[in-house]
Amino acid sequence: METPQEHPESLPPFLLAFPGPLRDQLVAAVLSGEKVSTTGLLAEYEVEKEELPPVGERSALIDSDGREIAVLELTDVRVMPLGQVDLQHALDEGEGYDSVEAWRAGHEAFWHSDEMREALGDPSFTVHDGTLVVAERFRVVERR
Repeated sequence: METPQEHPESLPPFLLAFPGPLRDQLVAAVLSGEKVSTTGLLAEYEVEKEELPPVGERSALIDSDGREIAVLELTDVRVMPLGQVDLQHALDEGEGYDSVEAWRAGHEAFWHSDEMREALGDPSFTVHDGTLVVAERFRVVERR
């Protein structure tokens, strides 16, 4: 019998950012081991009517060309107010941030982008300290 590890196409997709240079940068950071965490908006799950992924779930890391690059396993999933994100989480995102303030500025620029606002269906969407975010930690279990 075939297992999901042998055929990642049977796994849910793990998507970082939108296709393009930012996704390519983030996928490379995952593959290098620099990126072991990511942060999304709880509102994204609500708009998509998706449940939060459980710890232990495996998913296929997808690049900008739609290719399955690796299999990831979630090791931690937390919902918290944006204002409670700490330095370790910001560092573990592997994007070169050296402070929570720099991490937040980078994420706010993404979350306030036209593309994200369109995806959320709210052209004036903005975040604040109380905005609920989903902080996920993961590990690469297989490279494709």
